[in-house]
Amino acid sequence: MCATNKREDATETMNRRSAIALGVTAAAVTPLFALARSATAKEYGPNEGKEIAPGVRVVEVGTGNSDIPAYKSISIVDVVFQPGAVAPEMVMDNDMVCTIAAGEFTIKKADKEFKLKEGDMYTCAKGKTDGATNTSAAVGVHRIAILIPASV
Repeated sequence: MCATNKREDATETMNRRSAIALGVTAAAVTPLFALARSATAKEYGPNEGKEIAPGVRVVEVGTGNSDIPAYKSISIVDVVFQPGAVAPEMVMDNDMVCTIAAGEFTIKKADKEFKLKEGDMYTCAKGKTDGATNTSAAVGVHRIAILIPASV
């Protein structure tokens, strides 16, 4: 009788633990899905943002504080490329993490050239050159996290 009760208690405890773990996991994962949706490309009008090259505009999305010790804040921008538009090679002022939110691109760096499509990511280092060409027939968007150094 005691062995049966212990087994039943263990089963009930395991079921409660499983239910709690499942609930905690679901609560933790839900914001990740929301972030994934928010990272998708927004459709911008032809005059939104600031033009940096013919057919290429920068739209500020937002800025937040950073918990990464080397950086005091992170600024998010969308760089919107019309079909075939080119952002010529420029020297990067900051470290950046770039995501292709829409379109397909050829990225040109000083030492290499590569192709990316929607969902792909790449990085840019401060002081290095980077250029991009929208090779798709649609408007392309780079979502860029600009890492602002703590020493600035």
